[in-house]
Amino acid sequence: MQIAIASGKGGTGKTIVSSNLAYYLNKIGKSVALIDCDVEEPNNHIFYEPTWFADENVNRLVPQVDTIRCTGCEKCAEFCQFGAIVCLKGKVLTFPELCHSCAGCINICPTSALEKTSRKIGEVQLGLKDNLLIVQGMLRVGEAMSPPLIKEVKRHGIGKEIVIIDCPPGTSCPMIQAVKGSDFVLLVTEPTPFGLNDLKLAVETIRELGIPFALCLNRSTIGDEKVWDYCKIENIPIILEIPDDRQIAEAYSQGKLFLEVLPHYEKVFVELLTSLEEIKSC
Repeated sequence: MQIAIASGKGGTGKTIVSSNLAYYLNKIGKSVALIDCDVEEPNNHIFYEPTWFADENVNRLVPQVDTIRCTGCEKCAEFCQFGAIVCLKGKVLTFPELCHSCAGCINICPTSALEKTSRKIGEVQLGLKDNLLIVQGMLRVGEAMSPPLIKEVKRHGIGKEIVIIDCPPGTSCPMIQAVKGSDFVLLVTEPTPFGLNDLKLAVETIRELGIPFALCLNRSTIGDEKVWDYCKIENIPIILEIPDDRQIAEAYSQGKLFLEVLPHYEKVFVELLTSLEEIKSC
C-alpha cells in the first residue's frame, strides 16, 4: 500500500506524521519505505540518522545549440510552450531550468542544429535504519522544477509492503507528482483559519485526482471547530488526531520521534491503521 502524507500548506505536521507512522509500522514488523519527496528541504532523516548506502545523480536531457548549423528560423522557439528556448536577432538562447525535456525543439529543427545534452538537477540518497528504508531527494540549488526528481525518488520505494510518501506542501505540480499513483492520501491540517483555507484547496486537488483520502488533525486541541464542521459537511473522515502536547513539540525540536519519547501515543496509530484497513476494504 502506498500512502501519501500531504497538505495544502507548510508547517501543518506532514513530517511528524510520516516519520512516526513509518517508525510504528517498522516496529510491528512491516516492510516499510519512507520516501521524502520534499526535495527542496528533506528532513525525515533528522529523526533517524540512517546509514546512507547509495547516492545517485539525477539528470535531465536539455537542448544544446550548434551555432554553425543554426539558421535562426525560430521554429524551435515557436514550438516550445514553456519559454525554455527563444530566438533573438537570429540567435537561439536556451533556458535549461525551464525545459521539460520533451525534445520537441530537437525534432522540429530543419537543420539538426539542436542536440541533447545531460544536465544534473539533483540526487537521490538511500539509507537504512533498523530495516527501514529511507529515501530522499536533494534538488540542486537554483533548479526551478522538482517533479522529475520526485518521480525518481518515488521509484526507489517499489517492492516494499508499505510505502509512506512525505509530500511537498501546497497543491501545485510537486505535490501532484508526489501523490500520483498512491492508494491513499492522508491530508494533514490544523484547526486554524489558514489551515482550513488550504485544506479546502488540497481536498479539491485530491478529489480531481480521484484518490481516496481522509484527514489528520494536528494540534487538534487549539483553534476552533470550523475544520470539524467543514469535514462533516463534506463527508471527510478524520482518522487521526494529534493533540497540542508540549512534550511532542519538545521531542520534535530535539530531532526525536515522539513515539520513542511518548510510547502511549502508539494507540492513535493503531486506530489510524484500523481506519486505513476499513477504507481499503470498501
